[in-house]
Amino acid sequence: MSGSIDAFDDGLALIHLTPPLEGFEQFIGAWFVPGPPAFLVDVGPASTAGQLLKALDALGVTRLDYILLSHLHLDHAGAVGRISERFPRARVVCHETGIAHLVDPARLFAGARSVLGRVADGYGPIDPVAPERLIAAQGFEAQGIRALITPGHAPHHVSFATPAGLFAGEACGVWYRFAEGVDYMRPATPPRFFLDTALRSIDALIACAPVRMAMGHLGLVADGLGLLQRHRDQLLFWEKFLARCVQASAGADILERARAGLLREDPRMAAFGRFPPPAQARENYFLGNSISGFLGWISSGRGAPPDETPAAS
Repeated sequence: MSGSIDAFDDGLALIHLTPPLEGFEQFIGAWFVPGPPAFLVDVGPASTAGQLLKALDALGVTRLDYILLSHLHLDHAGAVGRISERFPRARVVCHETGIAHLVDPARLFAGARSVLGRVADGYGPIDPVAPERLIAAQGFEAQGIRALITPGHAPHHVSFATPAGLFAGEACGVWYRFAEGVDYMRPATPPRFFLDTALRSIDALIACAPVRMAMGHLGLVADGLGLLQRHRDQLLFWEKFLARCVQASAGADILERARAGLLREDPRMAAFGRFPPPAQARENYFLGNSISGFLGWISSGRGAPPDETPAAS
């Protein structure tokens, strides 16, 4: 249900947010920590701002000290303008390259729309944030919260180590645990993707030896260290598998061959069939983006990343 809440014993809460897109139920969430300090990690799309505010009201939240943004993709940061208006004392922490895009988000939304099309329309345009509300994540450490710069999924991705746990955003891709205890993992590696950068970020998170880790998509992991190590192995598996696909395939069908092959060969994605058909369609869409990121990395000769506008999801 839109705006539903998974509450944990220490007050940590995962708020589920559903944009007006088929198959996007149980896909996007915002994390609330009562503190002190009280903070949100990510705020979801602009189109679900009302759901988030209603859930915060249900939790009795009257003040936020911080809004921590893992990255500026619309499904994680789109509602930041509206949420920051409701909580005027909250400071917004994001990667330093994202600050200008939050002050004037027109280019950010246009870039996302050019990549995501109808999905960006379903997420909705982002409202601006006053510049005095924004803090660069680089070097940010306050009241037990420490920002960790973890590019990979996006060049401007940030994770947050806190007393409530490690909030990893999409640094560890997409993770689900089905009711039967079966896990599903998918890399979130859209173009332009750089594997060496992503691995360095994962290694930095592994060095934190996290136990409790909160994922942007979607849930709370009791063995964060183990999940990070499995995801690292998965990324290396994808590189080898897709490099073989490139060598063996020719023509425009390489993406579909790679998609079918990974769903067949990657054991971490074996639970794909447990998703209902609309969610399978969503996963197929983002799986294509992730494969395209890897294919770009392989075909580029594994070059260094340039500065980029934070547009794609």
